[in-house]
Amino acid sequence: MNNKNPQNILIIRTDRIGDVILSIPLAEIIKKHYPNCKVSFFVNEYTKDLLLNHPYIDQTITIIEGKSGFKIFDNVELLRKYDFDVALVLYPTFKISLISFLSGIKKRIGTGYRLYSFLFTDKIYEHRKKSLKHEIEYNFTLLKSIGIDFNAGINNVKFNLNVSENALSKIEKLLIDKGISNDEKIIIIHPGSGGSAVDLPIEKFKEIVKLLNETDIKILITGNKSETYICKELILNENVFDFSGLLTLEELVALISKSTLLIANSTGPLHIAAALGKYVFGFYPKIKSCSVNRWGPYTEKKFIYEPELDCNNCNRKQCEELNCMNYINIKKVIDDIKKLLSNKLENPNVK
Repeated sequence: MNNKNPQNILIIRTDRIGDVILSIPLAEIIKKHYPNCKVSFFVNEYTKDLLLNHPYIDQTITIIEGKSGFKIFDNVELLRKYDFDVALVLYPTFKISLISFLSGIKKRIGTGYRLYSFLFTDKIYEHRKKSLKHEIEYNFTLLKSIGIDFNAGINNVKFNLNVSENALSKIEKLLIDKGISNDEKIIIIHPGSGGSAVDLPIEKFKEIVKLLNETDIKILITGNKSETYICKELILNENVFDFSGLLTLEELVALISKSTLLIANSTGPLHIAAALGKYVFGFYPKIKSCSVNRWGPYTEKKFIYEPELDCNNCNRKQCEELNCMNYINIKKVIDDIKKLLSNKLENPNVK
């Protein structure tokens, strides 16, 4: 960048949990390329716990929100205090792009395909909606504008997600209070997705719970407060425990760190589990914008299931009308889980 290394970079990612998780690895790559550079994240209040005590993130700034969304001038005033020289705008809504422009950040890197892309100094011409590669790889493309050409791959990307000792202590106590000892194997099922994808029907999740009852593994159901009504439908026997609406995000990370594997739709907790090195079992529609190719867990320790339908150019409306997710083979899911559990129980160190 004009023979001058960046000194103070802001990474802007103000959307969901999974999106933030898939942005975190940028911090380490920047720090290793520019060791003296300060790296900050600008995120929503509810995702900030994901960045706690991260070894390569110097600072987390929480966006100021009002009743009608982000407060433009309050956030401009907030960011001006930090004198950032570079902004990587990973999720470029109009308001976020305008905030970065008005904040006086000299180098603003974002997509070249929006009506408001003139607000960026460096434009990246890639259509993410085509889903030709993974979201994390699209994120790394933005680094080329600051002289970093990083070839992202599952084996060379690290998340360095921190598990809070305080949250871990709370989770261990909560497990004991529910009659689950620390040495028991735990499966987490997270049946919701907050509308980010088309979900596996709840009846299919019930089928999974019933078939897993043949094992002596404890099953924990997680979800936010708005998903408790779904989660309660899965409390089918004494080996299933409802954790919905009980946990902060920091505590959810700690709980996932205690699990053997996690089962979920395409949603944030799936990416948390993958970042923590857990085995993940994920359900994905064949919609291009929601596909596993773009949004799959970025790990080799994954089992992915799609509808067993021969459909092309699927869209959300068609997927929901045809109930495509109902064509995921649950027997295959259970067979894979049991094989994995058998291997892990025989050899807990299997990777």
